[in-house]
Amino acid sequence: PPAHSRSDWIGPPDKHSNLRPVIFYAPPEESALERRLREARQEAQASNQRFWARHNRAFRQEKEEFIYSRLKAKGLEMRDESGQKATLNAEEMADFYKDFLSKNFKKHLQYNRDWYKHNFRITFLMGQVALVRALRWLRRRKKNVEQ
Repeated sequence: PPAHSRSDWIGPPDKHSNLRPVIFYAPPEESALERRLREARQEAQASNQRFWARHNRAFRQEKEEFIYSRLKAKGLEMRDESGQKATLNAEEMADFYKDFLSKNFKKHLQYNRDWYKHNFRITFLMGQVALVRALRWLRRRKKNVEQ
Protein backbone atom coordinates (compact mmCIF):
# COMPACT_ATOMS: atom_id res chain seq x y z
CA PRO A 1 0.00 0.00 0.00
CA PRO A 2 1.09 3.58 -0.57
CA ALA A 3 2.67 5.41 2.37
CA HIS A 4 -0.29 7.85 2.62
CA SER A 5 -2.86 5.03 2.97
CA ARG A 6 -4.99 5.07 6.12
CA SER A 7 -6.84 1.78 5.71
CA ASP A 8 -6.30 -1.96 5.47
CA TRP A 9 -5.35 -3.36 2.07
CA ILE A 10 -6.71 -6.64 0.75
CA GLY A 11 -4.68 -8.58 -1.81
CA PRO A 12 -5.58 -11.16 -4.43
CA PRO A 13 -6.36 -14.72 -3.30
CA ASP A 14 -3.36 -16.79 -2.21
CA LYS A 15 -2.74 -19.68 -4.60
CA HIS A 16 -2.46 -22.24 -1.78
CA SER A 17 -5.12 -21.17 0.73
CA ASN A 18 -7.49 -19.24 -1.57
CA LEU A 19 -7.69 -16.60 1.18
CA ARG A 20 -7.14 -12.93 0.44
CA PRO A 21 -4.21 -11.63 2.49
CA VAL A 22 -4.76 -8.40 4.41
CA ILE A 23 -2.13 -5.79 5.15
CA PHE A 24 -3.41 -4.12 8.30
CA TYR A 25 -3.05 -0.38 8.67
CA ALA A 26 -1.09 0.66 11.75
CA PRO A 27 -1.76 4.31 12.60
CA PRO A 28 1.28 6.31 13.71
CA GLU A 29 -0.30 7.04 17.12
CA GLU A 30 -1.63 3.53 17.68
CA SER A 31 -2.39 2.83 21.34
CA ALA A 32 -1.29 -0.36 23.06
CA LEU A 33 -4.89 -1.62 22.99
CA GLU A 34 -5.26 -0.85 19.27
CA ARG A 35 -1.95 -2.62 18.62
CA ARG A 36 -3.23 -5.71 20.52
CA LEU A 37 -6.34 -5.68 18.33
CA ARG A 38 -4.31 -5.39 15.11
CA GLU A 39 -1.95 -8.16 16.24
CA ALA A 40 -4.91 -10.40 17.16
CA ARG A 41 -6.35 -9.86 13.67
CA GLN A 42 -2.95 -10.62 12.09
CA GLU A 43 -2.60 -13.76 14.21
CA ALA A 44 -6.08 -14.95 13.18
CA GLN A 45 -5.26 -14.30 9.53
CA ALA A 46 -1.96 -16.20 9.77
CA SER A 47 -3.66 -19.12 11.51
CA ASN A 48 -6.38 -19.30 8.83
CA GLN A 49 -3.74 -19.05 6.10
CA ARG A 50 -1.75 -21.99 7.56
CA PHE A 51 -4.82 -24.18 8.05
CA TRP A 52 -6.34 -23.64 4.61
CA ALA A 53 -3.01 -23.94 2.76
CA ARG A 54 -2.37 -27.32 4.46
CA HIS A 55 -5.98 -28.44 4.02
CA ASN A 56 -6.15 -27.51 0.33
CA ARG A 57 -2.77 -29.16 -0.38
CA ALA A 58 -3.95 -32.39 1.28
CA PHE A 59 -7.29 -32.18 -0.54
CA ARG A 60 -5.69 -31.79 -3.98
CA GLN A 61 -3.18 -34.59 -3.35
CA GLU A 62 -5.76 -37.04 -2.02
CA LYS A 63 -8.15 -36.16 -4.84
CA GLU A 64 -5.48 -36.89 -7.46
CA GLU A 65 -4.62 -40.19 -5.74
CA PHE A 66 -8.30 -41.14 -5.59
CA ILE A 67 -8.87 -40.36 -9.26
CA TYR A 68 -5.70 -42.23 -10.25
CA SER A 69 -6.67 -45.32 -8.24
CA ARG A 70 -10.23 -45.37 -9.65
CA LEU A 71 -9.02 -44.90 -13.23
CA LYS A 72 -6.38 -47.58 -12.76
CA ALA A 73 -9.02 -49.98 -11.40
CA LYS A 74 -11.03 -49.35 -14.59
CA GLY A 75 -7.92 -49.94 -16.70
CA LEU A 76 -7.80 -46.29 -17.82
CA GLU A 77 -4.94 -43.80 -17.97
CA MET A 78 -4.84 -40.30 -16.41
CA ARG A 79 -5.15 -38.83 -19.92
CA ASP A 80 -7.49 -39.97 -22.66
CA GLU A 81 -6.61 -40.50 -26.34
CA SER A 82 -6.89 -36.76 -27.11
CA GLY A 83 -4.56 -35.84 -24.23
CA GLN A 84 -7.36 -34.49 -22.05
CA LYS A 85 -7.21 -35.25 -18.33
CA ALA A 86 -9.56 -38.15 -17.55
CA THR A 87 -12.31 -37.51 -15.01
CA LEU A 88 -14.71 -39.49 -12.89
CA ASN A 89 -18.47 -39.05 -12.74
CA ALA A 90 -20.26 -37.14 -9.99
CA GLU A 91 -21.24 -40.23 -8.00
CA GLU A 92 -17.65 -41.45 -7.86
CA MET A 93 -16.38 -38.03 -6.80
CA ALA A 94 -19.13 -37.83 -4.16
CA ASP A 95 -17.54 -40.92 -2.57
CA PHE A 96 -14.22 -39.09 -2.37
CA TYR A 97 -15.74 -35.89 -0.93
CA LYS A 98 -17.68 -37.84 1.70
CA ASP A 99 -14.60 -39.84 2.73
CA PHE A 100 -12.38 -36.76 2.79
CA LEU A 101 -14.80 -34.82 4.99
CA SER A 102 -15.29 -37.78 7.33
CA LYS A 103 -11.55 -38.34 7.64
CA ASN A 104 -10.92 -34.64 8.38
CA PHE A 105 -13.90 -34.08 10.68
CA LYS A 106 -11.78 -33.65 13.84
CA LYS A 107 -9.43 -31.22 12.08
CA HIS A 108 -12.40 -29.12 10.97
CA LEU A 109 -13.90 -29.25 14.45
CA GLN A 110 -10.62 -28.03 15.98
CA TYR A 111 -10.31 -25.34 13.30
CA ASN A 112 -13.84 -24.10 14.10
CA ARG A 113 -13.03 -23.96 17.83
CA ASP A 114 -9.86 -22.01 17.15
CA TRP A 115 -11.71 -19.72 14.72
CA TYR A 116 -14.32 -18.91 17.37
CA LYS A 117 -11.60 -18.24 19.98
CA HIS A 118 -9.84 -15.83 17.61
CA ASN A 119 -13.08 -14.08 16.74
CA PHE A 120 -14.28 -13.74 20.34
CA ARG A 121 -10.91 -12.26 21.29
CA ILE A 122 -11.02 -9.85 18.32
CA THR A 123 -14.62 -8.87 19.10
CA PHE A 124 -13.78 -8.26 22.75
CA LEU A 125 -10.77 -6.10 21.80
CA MET A 126 -12.88 -4.21 19.23
CA GLY A 127 -15.42 -3.46 21.96
CA GLN A 128 -12.69 -2.17 24.24
CA VAL A 129 -11.21 0.02 21.49
CA ALA A 130 -14.66 1.39 20.63
CA LEU A 131 -15.35 2.16 24.29
CA VAL A 132 -12.01 3.95 24.75
CA ARG A 133 -12.60 5.98 21.58
CA ALA A 134 -16.15 6.89 22.65
CA LEU A 135 -14.94 8.00 26.08
CA ARG A 136 -12.15 10.01 24.49
CA TRP A 137 -14.68 11.68 22.16
CA LEU A 138 -17.02 12.47 25.05
CA ARG A 139 -14.18 13.99 27.09
CA ARG A 140 -13.16 16.18 24.14
CA ARG A 141 -16.76 17.22 23.55
CA LYS A 142 -17.26 18.10 27.24
CA LYS A 143 -13.99 20.02 27.24
CA ASN A 144 -15.10 22.03 24.15
CA VAL A 145 -18.49 22.81 25.71
CA GLU A 146 -16.85 24.10 28.89
CA GLN A 147 -14.59 26.49 26.96
